[in-house]
Amino acid sequence: MSKWVYFFGDGQAEGRADMKNLLGGKGANLAEMSSLGIPVPAGFTITTEVCTYYYENGETYPDDLRQQVADALGNIERIMGAKFGDPENPLLVSVRSGARTSMPGMMDTVLNLGLNDTTVHGLVKLSGDARFAYDSYRRFVTMYSDVVLGVDHYHFEELLEALKEDKGYTLDTDLTADDWKHLVGAYKAKVLEQLGSPFPEDPVEQMWGSIGAVFGSWMNQRAKTYRRLHHIPGHWGTAVNVQAMVFGNMGTSSATGVCFSRDPSTGENAFYGEYLVNAQGEDVVAGIRTPQNISIAGKEKNKSDLPAMEETMPVIYKELVEIRNRLEQHYKDMQDMEFTIQRDKLWMLQTRNGKRTAAAALKIAVDMCNEGLIDKETAILRVAPEHLDQLLHPMLDPDAPRHLLAHGLPASPGAASGQVVFTADDAEAWAQKGHKVVLVRVETSPEDIGGMHVSQGILTTRGGMTSHAAVVARGMGVPCVAGAGDIRVDYRSKTMTVGDTVVKEGEVITLDGAKGEVFLGEVPTLQPELSGDFADLMEWADKVRRMKVRANAETAEDCATARKFGAEGVGLCRTEHMFFDPQRIIHIRQMILAEDESGRRAALEYLLPYQRQDFVEVFKIMRGLPVTVRLLDPPLHEFLPHSDGEIAAVAEAAGVDVDKVRNRVSMLKESNPMLGHRGCRLGITYPEVYEMQARAIFEAALEVSETAGDTVFPEVMIPLVGSVKELEPMRALVDRVAQETFAAKGREIGYHAGTMIELPRACVQAGVIAEQAEFFSFGTNDLTQTTLGMSRDDSGPFLEVYAQKGIYPRDPFQSIDVDGVGELVRMACERGRATRPDIKLGICGEHGGDPNSIHFCETVNLDYVSCSPYRVPIARLAAAQSVLLKGQGAEVDR
Repeated sequence: MSKWVYFFGDGQAEGRADMKNLLGGKGANLAEMSSLGIPVPAGFTITTEVCTYYYENGETYPDDLRQQVADALGNIERIMGAKFGDPENPLLVSVRSGARTSMPGMMDTVLNLGLNDTTVHGLVKLSGDARFAYDSYRRFVTMYSDVVLGVDHYHFEELLEALKEDKGYTLDTDLTADDWKHLVGAYKAKVLEQLGSPFPEDPVEQMWGSIGAVFGSWMNQRAKTYRRLHHIPGHWGTAVNVQAMVFGNMGTSSATGVCFSRDPSTGENAFYGEYLVNAQGEDVVAGIRTPQNISIAGKEKNKSDLPAMEETMPVIYKELVEIRNRLEQHYKDMQDMEFTIQRDKLWMLQTRNGKRTAAAALKIAVDMCNEGLIDKETAILRVAPEHLDQLLHPMLDPDAPRHLLAHGLPASPGAASGQVVFTADDAEAWAQKGHKVVLVRVETSPEDIGGMHVSQGILTTRGGMTSHAAVVARGMGVPCVAGAGDIRVDYRSKTMTVGDTVVKEGEVITLDGAKGEVFLGEVPTLQPELSGDFADLMEWADKVRRMKVRANAETAEDCATARKFGAEGVGLCRTEHMFFDPQRIIHIRQMILAEDESGRRAALEYLLPYQRQDFVEVFKIMRGLPVTVRLLDPPLHEFLPHSDGEIAAVAEAAGVDVDKVRNRVSMLKESNPMLGHRGCRLGITYPEVYEMQARAIFEAALEVSETAGDTVFPEVMIPLVGSVKELEPMRALVDRVAQETFAAKGREIGYHAGTMIELPRACVQAGVIAEQAEFFSFGTNDLTQTTLGMSRDDSGPFLEVYAQKGIYPRDPFQSIDVDGVGELVRMACERGRATRPDIKLGICGEHGGDPNSIHFCETVNLDYVSCSPYRVPIARLAAAQSVLLKGQGAEVDR
């Protein structure tokens, strides 16, 4: 016979804390507290396996479940000295959910279960307080009707408010026992009216109705949405906890509250919490009454005039402090606890690892390690890498007033305010005059790079988390909110409209890139602090991790930021970003418009010194660390003008006819440029472009190695290779230019030539390609697009539906598709190493900064990950965690 029910109470328990998968977090911790001798009302847990059975078998239960529940209920009756449904001495119970991972407020709860028109008299007799008994009864009827029977809560609120108005009452506490008794009758009559059947009187029927409601709530819409947002698998299911009721609303010697063993906002090692006298748990959550602080220190800190528990109930406060210390020492983590005091008797209703801010998580992890409570490896695992984003960028002052304007996607973290501008050119012009601007676009394109670079923040109404705006903004460390679809942008009138609010050019808005929120006006920000606990944790992580962490960077500013955050090289220097500068783009356009090779070479000669100086600056800042430079990748049409005015300006500067420019623009336009004339295809078609870039790289490397005294080791990356026959001539070109440059300068330096693996064919042919490549850098942005046949810019709307349906639980452009793209990466690694055992393997797509993707990279033994500069600390921590998780045998989320 399967065991479906686990009992706890009276210092004993059939479950343990390490049985969360079976008992859920709440049930496992109730069992653990009971075993520790902490006062816990007796109860039992129906396992998550029953939830799985319930949904796999047409919402039915295993045959032997009812008997096991009855037996466990008998144990509760024995320990608590009361009987379920007894008119003289009734046992009342609560029915609560309990998933493996806390999902606060997402599923259903029923309290005071077991009350009916008969047992309420027993509760009056036992409590000596008719008002308390009938107040408990009306709470039960309200909650059960809403949660189990589907009668909306507002029906009962309307009856309550009508009675208060009729009686001249202001507060619920003004109602007498007779008032509550009258309302119970009115509530039950409302149920009969709404459903056509009476409110159930049988306590056993009530209990099974509540159990079914909890299991049913696992699949309600809010629970499914919460699971999707927090990557909680639907097949986990929830447990159900049935537990004897204890009452915090039995007069002034009773209370209920919530407390944390440390401050969840700051991480300070101070007992933190609130309580209410003569109340039930939902009163604290509902916010109807002002809660009181537990400690005197908390009361003083919050400038409260209400007495603290430490003052009003000093003996119980001391007992609660002792339990707080025991639980934190036992679980070795900050605890979130719920308690009830029933007539001077303390009962613990829950403990769990408490949710905390990023700053608190960091402080708690480091403090607990320094206190000897946990070791450094545990401290490393305690801080979620993605939460570091909150610590690496300015954030909005949590106490500052704000006027929310719109929601979008949290595309690039950080907070910033600035005057609204609608074009990249205006952004540059305004910035040169000393204005702080926020660039607002329907969507951005590569030609907007100059304006994006000078903006405090970027806002788009289209695009997703991996759109051009999002990717570039993250790389630059600029806050970005993308896909704010409620905003309408009118370029002609230079306005953005949300509902009835019109924001004109020059007006100030504030972006919160961490939450995807847009505010009207300026909201003050707080600057990050990267020393102290942060530095300690990073030092511990660096000693554990195996993979190196590089940055995607091509400007001096980006490289300096990357070094500040601990980058160990540049994994992707995108040379095309260097061409969009106004002084340079005219020459790249002249090259594109040239009639023949000699004309192209003439234009490229103008670009050579610019490129060389770019690389000099990068090499100097990286001071001898490896720098991987990607040769020109995007299609040429991205550099050409589109508006009539721009076309005319280019024609004048190039000394050609306007029609010629317009015809060239038309000729280069591609139906699917991502799969078009770009990458190594450009190098094969116009080898003089790659020659110029290679010469700039080697001349800069020689210059810096001579003047700065640092060894410069460039890695030249040839993009979009799908065949070794594409790589061979490009590799030969790089080697030829290198030898020509070395001969001209009379000195040599070491370098590598390799390729970016971003096509499925390249993964399949990796063994052959490795004959010509000394390194592979996986460009997983394009590899994901070409493998899945999806555009990262256009897939957002249907990927949201896919996530809801569980087809792709995670956005594959944010977290690597392990089963598809990941298998191709694994194949390429194995085949590349088989040909060239010392081949260097890295990743430089957006996934290089995603913790789950980094865990995957560790499983295939990549040598490094590369990410945007501001994500370098995140990658450092994630790489360390990956080593520890791999040692524990943890699987990568799929």
